[in-house]
Amino acid sequence: MPDVGTPQPPAPVATKESGPRQLPVVAVWARDLLVSLAISAFIIIFLYQPVKVEGTSMMPGLEDQERIFVNKFVYRWEPIQHGDIVVFRYPRDTSKSYIKRVIGVAGDRIRIENGQVYVNGEALDEDYVPSDYADARSYGEVVVPANSFFVLGDHRTMSNDSRDFGAVNERFIYGKAVFGYWPVEKVGRLR
Repeated sequence: MPDVGTPQPPAPVATKESGPRQLPVVAVWARDLLVSLAISAFIIIFLYQPVKVEGTSMMPGLEDQERIFVNKFVYRWEPIQHGDIVVFRYPRDTSKSYIKRVIGVAGDRIRIENGQVYVNGEALDEDYVPSDYADARSYGEVVVPANSFFVLGDHRTMSNDSRDFGAVNERFIYGKAVFGYWPVEKVGRLR
């Protein structure tokens, strides 16, 4: 009969003698951080690039100092289309980048009469150009060359665009502006 007053030895505790060693918390965080950085670098290098808009030529849609994402891969799968907002290297100085809206594609006939843009003889409805931003200039008819695009800024009175430097060859275009992320009140898809 066991003695009631005698303490019993503690029950044996199971220990893990074999198996993978657990990484310290700092090593797990470092590994996760490196994986996250690698994924982010892949996305930024090959798919989406953050860009800061400089200037007022795309107002009111895009304002000076606004931050947007540019999809650098989309034009490998789909053609550049009328209305796309594209980012391209300025043909006269490729160290600079411009952002403009595509008005005409290869083969289109473009003319501007007192600020009204005509594409292939049809007046273009440009609801993205408020009357305060319209320009009364005229521009004689041109045919957009092969592999090129006629681009205009939405703020016509403040834009240096195809009216000044001609059509942009597709080799200079490196992405499509797709999403605004700063300032917060302008977060959303670009149209």
